[in-house]
Amino acid sequence: MNTLTDDLLSLVMDVKLTSCSVCPWQWEEVSGYDENMNTIRTYQVCNVFDNNQNNWVRTKYISRRGAQRIHVEMKFSVRDCSSIPSVPGSCKETFNLYYYETDSDTANKLSPAWMENPWIKVDTIAADESFSQVDLGVRVMKINTEVRSFGPVSRQGFYLAFQDYGGCMSLIAVRIFYRKCPRVVLNGAVFPETLSGAESTSLVAARGVCVPNGEEVDVPIKLYCNGDGEWMVPIGRCMCKAGHEAVENGTVCRACGSGFFKSSQGDHLCLQCPINSRTTNEGATNCVCRSGYYRSDSDPPQIPCTTIPSAPQSVISIVNETSLRLEWRAPRDGGGREDVVYNIICKSCGGGRGGCSRCGDNVQFIPRQLGLTETSVHISDLLAHTQYTFEIQAVNGVSDQSPYSPHFSSVNITTNQAGKGDSNSFTLLSKYYVPVSRTPDSITLSWSQPDQPNGLILDYELQYFDKSMAEWNSSVVRSQTNTAVIRGLKPGAIYVFQVRARTVAGFGRFSGKMYFQTMTEEEYKSSFQEKLPLIIGSAAAGVVFIIAVVVLVIVCNRRSSERTESEYTDKVQHYTSGHRMKIYIDPFTYEDPNEAVREFAKEIDTSCVKIEQVIGAGEFGEVCSGNLRLPGKREILVAIKTLKAGYTERQRRDFLSEASIMGQFDHPNIIHLEGVVTKSAPVMIITEFMENGSLDSFLRQNDGQFTVIQLVGMLRGIAAGMKYLNDMNYVHRDLAARNILVNSNLVCKVSDFGLSRFLEEDTSDPTYTSALGGKIPIRWTAPEAIQYRKFTSSSDGWSYGIVMWEVMSYGERPYWDMSNQDVINAIEQDYRLPPPMDCPSALHQLMLDCWQKDRNNRPKFSQIVNNLDKMIRNPNSLKAMTPLSSSVHLPLLDRSTPDFSSFSTVDEWLDAIRMGQYKENFANEEFTSFDVVSQMTTEDILRVGVTLAGHQKKMLNSVQSMRPGLPVRL
Repeated sequence: MNTLTDDLLSLVMDVKLTSCSVCPWQWEEVSGYDENMNTIRTYQVCNVFDNNQNNWVRTKYISRRGAQRIHVEMKFSVRDCSSIPSVPGSCKETFNLYYYETDSDTANKLSPAWMENPWIKVDTIAADESFSQVDLGVRVMKINTEVRSFGPVSRQGFYLAFQDYGGCMSLIAVRIFYRKCPRVVLNGAVFPETLSGAESTSLVAARGVCVPNGEEVDVPIKLYCNGDGEWMVPIGRCMCKAGHEAVENGTVCRACGSGFFKSSQGDHLCLQCPINSRTTNEGATNCVCRSGYYRSDSDPPQIPCTTIPSAPQSVISIVNETSLRLEWRAPRDGGGREDVVYNIICKSCGGGRGGCSRCGDNVQFIPRQLGLTETSVHISDLLAHTQYTFEIQAVNGVSDQSPYSPHFSSVNITTNQAGKGDSNSFTLLSKYYVPVSRTPDSITLSWSQPDQPNGLILDYELQYFDKSMAEWNSSVVRSQTNTAVIRGLKPGAIYVFQVRARTVAGFGRFSGKMYFQTMTEEEYKSSFQEKLPLIIGSAAAGVVFIIAVVVLVIVCNRRSSERTESEYTDKVQHYTSGHRMKIYIDPFTYEDPNEAVREFAKEIDTSCVKIEQVIGAGEFGEVCSGNLRLPGKREILVAIKTLKAGYTERQRRDFLSEASIMGQFDHPNIIHLEGVVTKSAPVMIITEFMENGSLDSFLRQNDGQFTVIQLVGMLRGIAAGMKYLNDMNYVHRDLAARNILVNSNLVCKVSDFGLSRFLEEDTSDPTYTSALGGKIPIRWTAPEAIQYRKFTSSSDGWSYGIVMWEVMSYGERPYWDMSNQDVINAIEQDYRLPPPMDCPSALHQLMLDCWQKDRNNRPKFSQIVNNLDKMIRNPNSLKAMTPLSSSVHLPLLDRSTPDFSSFSTVDEWLDAIRMGQYKENFANEEFTSFDVVSQMTTEDILRVGVTLAGHQKKMLNSVQSMRPGLPVRL
């Protein structure tokens, strides 16, 4: 409510009510008393004895101020006509209220006229109480209060007038006002001050605005102001948006404080961050998980962040011939989750030197292999007399969020011999089959004997069928030796072979399937033409040649019978898919390099390839992951290198040359080429997908998490791949951990073939530095290759030693921050890299052997593989950690333990030793100065959350180097 005028006393003094100048009588300003005997000033008139009274009094000009309806409160007294002696019949006990609208103050003594027109009558006012008595000459008045309203008013202002027409009365006070609804905050919205409507029943709508950080729930947001200045009928509402809560009765949306969050719009309050999470600023809508903790996509934000489970406990294996039951107990730590399940990884560690490989699809798991909810599994259809490794992984709902591999427990078992009739099961891999000869209509096949036959082998049964035909349409050949000639075959056809042995106990299980192809007529004729000169020469040699052949056969047979199995295995490794291993052919020796692509790489229809996402950038374009589904085969995950648009013919040739090289290789430790797309855009090279990416990044992400044996196993795989390349007469030139890829089973495979030869001179990659007109990765390259561009298998051996150092240091950069020229100078002065932390001396000695200045003194890759095999078979050889001294090989200063004088804060030190993820832990435990950090113990390191053994060792070694008097390890 707003008052337009003050009470009448002020009107009397300030406004000075104007009386009618032409009226027979006028209102007089006099003093009097109210009913409480207080002195008051009034306007009064009392000319009751005169007829035809018409007495007017008018207010000053009153501004409307936007109001549409005006209210007038009048305080007055009226004398009872009956109390006046000899009162005439014209005496009145009422008066009239009028108003007159105008846009400006133009009134004078004559205008507006003192009559009902132009004035507008509001009402005739009557008193509820009148007075009559006079005590001791003092008139005691009864004061009446009446309120009247009028409207709508539309001019800028108005006057009020009071008309007496024959009464005896006093006008004591007049208050003129209008009604309004005040500014209010209701339902989360601010409604402005709103004037009431023109009528007493009017409802005036007001539009609300959400308070800061509020959001509309329903629109429009309204309130209605009634004629009494009261709000009513609320419509719609606002709520505080995410990250803010309502306070002060919903009138303020306050940002959630540090450590609190609110994930959605609503009236609910901010919640405290669940354990293992925190906020980074005020007004948070969710809490970020602390390092090492995660949320799954389905986890609501109010539950704690969790981590991956620890390994399963107490694994028990029960072997029954060629079946197995595994049982285990749940992990000690489920990561804070209840959704722990188990995956079983099966690896066959059968004969040969190829290490362990994933089991085939023939192995059966009951109830299943992945996603086990129970703590047991039954495994069947294993091979007899075969060593297996089973890894029981524990995973939960956030395992896929973690960059680390699941924790697992492993068990090694060897299957027993099978029951009667199944005692001669083969444990054969492809290298045990040797195609002795092939013609268009026959194949002569040889195989090795079972490792543990159940008695004397009577004969073998060889089952075979055309790969294009159904398996049930197979044929059988019996042989009393481990060689058989299969005749009557179709030229150029692929046949599937399986063999089993028979003893008095019956037949054993069939070996795995192998595929060999007969020669085509063209291949046979070509082969015959190549042999024709030899045949002619042989005929000319006559009897001498025949005698020599007979002697040679006798000697060879005798030597063959004396070979050990390992020698035989090495020999048959030169055979792949029925062909003797070819020597590598440089695709740039082809007059048309595209011909090399067609010969060595399979063309794939682009409709079979589905690109899913970009995972990196290569020299020629993007690197993607995707799916490949060839006709008649299951869909597999692949990596896809694409050639960027706008390429030159030279760029296309150089891009596809890698496929021409890769397509010639077939080895478990060499990246496998699936094929190429050259007949449509974009041009693509498609390879197997390696889940863990490059070896250097993978090691840095999993610093300190592997055992020495696991690291040596990785090195052994790399060496085996390089041995294969060496046997193929291929020189890699760019062997480094960045060019080794790792799959989900930690199998390392050599990749990036030949690309270092095509690096442009203007490349910005600091890894490759100009040397004699070309770009060379100085830190990985042998001295003779840097100086004279002499790349050989021996220079690859030098690079392999650097890769060993990278692996044992978990991806540390070789020679740290030394410049390339400093590296060259140090090597020339016979300085060599020191052993990484916790590196066995035997491994560092092998590195030093690879770094011999004379390339002829460096070990061959076959020797490296043998050395690593011995270490794996004899783990005790890897326990010695004493650095080896040599008068020739002087280790460089170990930069892995930095000088603390170069750091100003503990955070800088943690970054330098690649432990930056623990900054917050150190700060929370108040390890914020070097004085405090230098006194840390193993218990302190555990207390700040460093639980990985490798991280603990690295940190403790670094902390100890701070303390005065302790030597720095060289």
